[in-house]
Amino acid sequence: MQRRSFIQSSLGTICTLPFLGFTVFSKNNESKPAWLLEWIKILDEQMSNFKKSRVIDSSNRHFNAFMDAAEIPNPHSTAGYIGRACMLMYCPESSFYKSKETLLTVEQAAEALLKFQYPDGTIDLLSTNFHSTPDTAFVLENIIPAYKFLEKTNLSGSEKTLVLLEKFIKNAAEALIVGGIHTPNHRWVVTAALVKINEIFPDKRLVNRAEQWLAEHIDIDPDGQYTEKSTHVYSPIVNRALIDIAIGLNKPVLLDHVRKNLLMTLYYIHPNGEVVTEGSSRQDRGVIGKMSVYYGNYRYMALLDNNGQMAEVCRLIEKTNSPQALAGYLGYFLENPQICRELPTSHALPTNYAKAFPFSGLVRIRRENWDCTILSKNTSWLTFHKGNAVLQAMRVACSFFGKGQFDSEKIEKQGDTWIMTKSLEGPYYQPFEKDQISPDGDFEKMPRNLRKQSEIQKLETTVKIIEKPQGIEVEIEMRGTDNVPVSLELIFRPGGTFNGVEKMSNSYLLSGQKGEYQIGEDKISFGPGKVEHKGMQLRGALPAMDAPTVYITGFTPFNHVINIY
Repeated sequence: MQRRSFIQSSLGTICTLPFLGFTVFSKNNESKPAWLLEWIKILDEQMSNFKKSRVIDSSNRHFNAFMDAAEIPNPHSTAGYIGRACMLMYCPESSFYKSKETLLTVEQAAEALLKFQYPDGTIDLLSTNFHSTPDTAFVLENIIPAYKFLEKTNLSGSEKTLVLLEKFIKNAAEALIVGGIHTPNHRWVVTAALVKINEIFPDKRLVNRAEQWLAEHIDIDPDGQYTEKSTHVYSPIVNRALIDIAIGLNKPVLLDHVRKNLLMTLYYIHPNGEVVTEGSSRQDRGVIGKMSVYYGNYRYMALLDNNGQMAEVCRLIEKTNSPQALAGYLGYFLENPQICRELPTSHALPTNYAKAFPFSGLVRIRRENWDCTILSKNTSWLTFHKGNAVLQAMRVACSFFGKGQFDSEKIEKQGDTWIMTKSLEGPYYQPFEKDQISPDGDFEKMPRNLRKQSEIQKLETTVKIIEKPQGIEVEIEMRGTDNVPVSLELIFRPGGTFNGVEKMSNSYLLSGQKGEYQIGEDKISFGPGKVEHKGMQLRGALPAMDAPTVYITGFTPFNHVINIY
């Protein structure tokens, strides 16, 4: 399993809830809600998939480990199996309940997992990080619950496996006590792991190290967004980690950050239940993001705060995601049955707003069934969603000295108009004075920045976005140097059909008054168009995206108004 898949399957962790006085499950079907029983059944059926990824060659040094999709044996996949198997062996409703055959496989996998672990307690993320403390913490998200489940199962013959898992956890603890991190979220993942280990194997050094990381304060901005702005991967991971830390160290003040992030995220929800990802600075930027990754976060806080809006997000997630997509969170609900309680009464989510998030560099506009995101510091500076029909990016570029791809440092509001701008210069350079010339004629010794500039060409780009009754109007103006080719891209999510556009080899041109893009019952209309040349891929512009793209072309001075609705 690749780290990203591992991370996504590990979101939503909630431990015991001292802030909520609930009781635990009794071991019978009646005490578990029907949806939880369905999750157990789903994961039972999925267990056969692990057989295909197990190393069964006894001559292989990773014998009994588990492989990822590239058939590379690795600790993350191995820990993923151990976590899943121990959880199902704990469930009376599972066909793997107290399975001796499964226990043997887990024991062998635990032995293989220890072979991945270095003497310092770390493991590798083979795609990028080696001797990695943070990746050790990520793996513990499976191994610590596995140890707890197996211990509670009271399965005869499990003693050796428990010893193996304890050894891995305690070795990992030594790494976490001294090891470093790469990214902002790593601090909280490591800290949460320190706290979780301390719950089962108390050690003052673990708490001291956790406090050392916490002394750096939580990296949340006034908008409610964490540093990485990673709405589909790391924001929910940070929320989950802070919940664990708050509970484990009895620091409920940390939940204020979780609350702030979740309330902000209410304004990042598309009408079809997806989450805005275009503002992320991490690998989830621009991906199709499901709100399911927040399920545990919102459910915990909805129950803690008796918050109807957060409860409604949970219900929205349940409606827009399959049980298969949510079943991966089973372990956290089994560990913490308190969060299985009935949610508070729903309160309506915000679906009619225009809201700026200046610290995150974006603006969100939503009017019931359509929404728009405007982004600064992003070459894909606008998106438009209408149900499942999605304009996933609008970009504009010109062939201006190889640097004409537009983005804007900021978004300003003037009246009812959102404005983005960019200024470019294209200078030429004069000869050096005699006393500046390198005697050997080495061009590298005569840096261009020291030369006098002349014939400076300038280009000013202004993008104005104004809300209209059924959508938005986008005005793009480029002026300064004349006769510069311009190419405007409307990049759509694959899966739909076009009307009103001219098909080229791998793209489309819009010359008429209106084009349409439709997926199922959802349709985005756009226009008018303009085609003054067919130079769609301009020098200095970003390469075309692998997605259905409509082009509008012209020359400077360029002024074009397009409506999207």
